[in-house]
Amino acid sequence: MPIPLPLLNRRSGSQADPVAAPDASARVDGPQPAASAKPGKRPRLYALDGMRLIAALGVLFFHYTGKDLVPSIYGTGSPRKVLPRIHDFGVYSWLGVELFFLISGFVICMSCWGKRPKDFLTSRVVRLYPAYWFGVLATAAVVLIAARPWGSYNDITPQVILSNLTMMQWPIGSAAVDPVYWTLWVEMRFYVFFAIVVAFGLTYRRVVLFCMIWAFAAIFAPMVNFGLLTEAAQPVYAPFFIGGMVMYLMYRFKPNFLLWAMLAFSWLLAQNQMPTIMKDYESEANQKLSWTICVVVMTACYLAVLLAALGKLNWISWKWLATAGALTYPLYLLHQEIGWIALYSLHKWLSPLPLLLTVIAGLLVIAWLVHKLVEQPLSRALKKGMDSSFKAMLEAPEK
Repeated sequence: MPIPLPLLNRRSGSQADPVAAPDASARVDGPQPAASAKPGKRPRLYALDGMRLIAALGVLFFHYTGKDLVPSIYGTGSPRKVLPRIHDFGVYSWLGVELFFLISGFVICMSCWGKRPKDFLTSRVVRLYPAYWFGVLATAAVVLIAARPWGSYNDITPQVILSNLTMMQWPIGSAAVDPVYWTLWVEMRFYVFFAIVVAFGLTYRRVVLFCMIWAFAAIFAPMVNFGLLTEAAQPVYAPFFIGGMVMYLMYRFKPNFLLWAMLAFSWLLAQNQMPTIMKDYESEANQKLSWTICVVVMTACYLAVLLAALGKLNWISWKWLATAGALTYPLYLLHQEIGWIALYSLHKWLSPLPLLLTVIAGLLVIAWLVHKLVEQPLSRALKKGMDSSFKAMLEAPEK
């Protein structure tokens, strides 16, 4: 479940303020920014921090209580048997991934407004890679050292570990150290194409046009039977990113008929993709899922982000949510393989529910330590290095 994910810093290199105000000085073609979008700093959208935490915990609960393909993690039986009531919730909590993608579309659009391509590239590298590198190395070490009665160690080779450090293991054909990294490849493809718009400069019209082109590419790509186009257009997950971007335009410029229509269109595309999305989770949960429940939860995710975009959740101002939001990325990266091994290793001493709560609490503490001791210092060093590299590039002679 990045996951995830990790992608919610508003300014280049900043991880502490994922929902600060957009740059009101950015050039606008189209509707003028909302009256509240005056020079200065808007209130932080703490609601988005809370949604990030809910999304991360949703993915975590699916892997710990909904997924039924790893029956040994509790030692005495599968999650369906040892935590039946929580299992009924957990089989649907994977929809936290879709909430992540909605938030990502919203905040990536927000963080790029008025920024140069180099700022966008720097912000993504600084935000994504430090915790990810630690996650790859830590997960590989735990999987190779700890005893577990499932899975295989043969796939975790030095070559695989090194390949995973690129975050490009899927396109280069490498195995993944942890399967949850798949969401990062989904996000990465979004960034690559959105960077083209950033290069021209973000404006209302350009973002609207980008959303429209992407939506229709996602619709028609499977019909032309061209794998590269389908891989780029991402018909399954494109509606969520598009919906998030449209809601950001509502946040910045106020809603209008076109934006409402685009948001409704993205929701219609998303619900149409739900049976495709459900298939993998039905296999992992080892049971049939309800399309109705999935769409209701998906709609709730849309409504939550929409309420934040319209300012209806500005009353949420609990400071601790900022810290909680910062923990979601390392929590997502570390939770699956390491969490399963922790559950299995401790099952002899704790009954299932206390065991589940203990492991979640422990991972939250570890995520906080990773954020403070790894993510923040390494991000500062990376930002400094990238800034100096871009400066040297600009100052280098043409010949």
